[in-house]
Amino acid sequence: MRSLTEAGFRPVLITVPSGEQSKTMNQAEAICGRMIEAGLDRSSFVVALGGGMVGDLAGFVAAIYHRGIPCVHAPTTLLAQVDSSIGGKTAVNTAAGKNLIGAWHPPAFVISDVDTLATLPPREFKQGFAEIIKHAVIRDAEMFQMLQRFDRADLPALISRNIEIKAAIVAADERETTGERALLNFGHTIGHAIERAGEYRDFLHGEAVSLGMVAACEISVRKAGLLETEREKIVRTLAAFDLPTQLPADFPREKITEAIRFDKKFAAGEVRFVVVPAIGSARLVADVTMADIEAAVAKL
Repeated sequence: MRSLTEAGFRPVLITVPSGEQSKTMNQAEAICGRMIEAGLDRSSFVVALGGGMVGDLAGFVAAIYHRGIPCVHAPTTLLAQVDSSIGGKTAVNTAAGKNLIGAWHPPAFVISDVDTLATLPPREFKQGFAEIIKHAVIRDAEMFQMLQRFDRADLPALISRNIEIKAAIVAADERETTGERALLNFGHTIGHAIERAGEYRDFLHGEAVSLGMVAACEISVRKAGLLETEREKIVRTLAAFDLPTQLPADFPREKITEAIRFDKKFAAGEVRFVVVPAIGSARLVADVTMADIEAAVAKL
């Protein structure tokens, strides 16, 4: 706020409670109301300062306010720096599912200050590695090997590499029309369903994606020829970063398959599912059935 004021801007601070429970249409409407009260117009812009939820919500508000004003992302979590701040997807959740209402609204620019990560609680920090491991599994076998000997001093270079990977995939298929960008959804079909089944309270996004990747690897063994040894390497790597690889015994698994039917990737009754034939490569298939998914979830 002080920096913006000193630079000649007139900033208005709007805060929201942390957590996915804030990523709603009601919250977006309330923020728009605050902006209208403050007299913000089409020459204004939004700065999303926070993690992935803040980026999604602020980006969505920027996309709809006065039919679209610029948005700047200043991500302060590892997950947001390596993934959600890149690519221009904005959305809010509904009772039916995650990110079902949104808009394409690329940010004017993104600034990631690695120093902000020093204040993160350990659980919040570690969930970011789910997306890092995902990028390695679908696109960069060399980075996957580097993760086996990760050192905190490697963090700036690791973040930069992940930004390069996601930016290249997005640039090749910004609106997800060719299937290239859909590869970034590895682990997310089941991961999003786990989030919803837990009412966005039981697992952080990265934790749910970790579980989704474990299930997707199980499906990849049967549908894409992923070697069992490679599946085990991926699961061990997730566990090495303290990410969950198994669901609690009492978790309502039936709610996971119910939630998948509301997923955006469930098109015309058919799941567009991302599988990995080997570490470092991925592809989109249409022959994964709900029975395949239910079997993989049952093993979590």
